Amino acid sequence: MLQLTTILVPVDFSERCIGAVRYAEAVARMFGSEMVLFYALEPMRYDLSAFEFSGAVMTGLTQGRAEQARAQLDAFMAGELERVCVRRVLAEGDPAERIVGYAHSNHVDLIAMPTHGYGPFRRFILGSVTAKVLHDADCPVLTGVHMEDARAPEAINLRTVLCAVDLGPQSRKTACWAAHFADSIGARLVLTHAIPCIETQPGEYFDRELADDLKRSSGEELKKLCCMLDAEAEILVQSGDPPRTVCEAAASSGADLLVIGRGSAAGVFGRLRTNAYSIIRESPCPVVSV
Repeated sequence: MLQLTTILVPVDFSERCIGAVRYAEAVARMFGSEMVLFYALEPMRYDLSAFEFSGAVMTGLTQGRAEQARAQLDAFMAGELERVCVRRVLAEGDPAERIVGYAHSNHVDLIAMPTHGYGPFRRFILGSVTAKVLHDADCPVLTGVHMEDARAPEAINLRTVLCAVDLGPQSRKTACWAAHFADSIGARLVLTHAIPCIETQPGEYFDRELADDLKRSSGEELKKLCCMLDAEAEILVQSGDPPRTVCEAAASSGADLLVIGRGSAAGVFGRLRTNAYSIIRESPCPVVSV
């Protein structure tokens, strides 16, 4: 069984992060987790060199900002998180560095945060803090472009978990996390693999038998993976551009959560900054990057 003892939720007091808090609360209720609402107070970026401030004045300015941030953190969603154990942590420094550092030193099991895209283009970008956390954190990260539209935690149902693997070195770790997560909450598990399209020159004959062999062998590899994990899962193998194909599989399977791997330079998905970024941006449901 998967244990999610601590879920870290970075907040900035914006509307965008409320959805992440709601998803984190829903998962925390399922696993009996402690939620840590974490705010990193960035250093002052104003050039104060032209002003003559005494040490006492500078100390007062810094202390005042910290006190204001603490008050905001304590008040943020204060009346909405009574059904879970919540701890509120204030840190100072670069947000991404502080988030990752806290997660590493405190053995956090899951980080939940929004993508922080803006306006009509929010599905085409990831916020810099989210991107850095996704790249540097060792633990799984839950994020997604639709999290800001999250319903109340009691209305968030994770009935179907889709796990996309590239059959590379990271596949077993990714599938293991997804299988244990699904088993812990009694969810349906679907394991999928996207076979990249084989490019051909105009006029060349595309070997359909080869395509069928690739699908068949990929399906067998997925079955072996399930056996190694002692997990029951539906198998779905499709051909096409991996990000688009995975997101289409999430839509067609009715997935409530998509699990992908990250951090490996090998395999179809490659580094997170390539295909995995596209999957996170285009997925119809939240994504856990393992």
